[in-house]
Amino acid sequence: MKGLAKGLVYTLKNLTKKKVTYDYPNDTIPLPDRFRGIQKFYPDKCIVCNQCVIVCPTDCIDLTGKKNPDPNKRGKIIETYNINFEICILCDLCTEVCPTEAIVMTNNFELAEYSRDKLFKDMNWLDDNDTNVRKENRV
Repeated sequence: MKGLAKGLVYTLKNLTKKKVTYDYPNDTIPLPDRFRGIQKFYPDKCIVCNQCVIVCPTDCIDLTGKKNPDPNKRGKIIETYNINFEICILCDLCTEVCPTEAIVMTNNFELAEYSRDKLFKDMNWLDDNDTNVRKENRV
């Protein structure tokens, strides 16, 4: 009986406290500064060095490039850049090794889909993913 009374007292005390839940789809959740969300990709900055592909622990990044057709310019031109978010663990290693900061992390985290095929994102989708870029990565 004593335990029931303690439980009721605790419940009555907490009824007047401020709620700690969020109305999620309508209210944004405050995220920490170093939150690792979905990547943003800047194709014009990429030099096709393949550092991100090499360092990726899950091999979810596919990067291909071709030789620059202009004989006066050196280097490569990017052809494809794809990430398979079905297996990506958002470890932030690809952004750390990128010498030109062509890949940056955003605060976006919503990737829910009804089909796994939709989790395969291409270069155009990653380039458009700039709604929530971190403060330190804004250009």
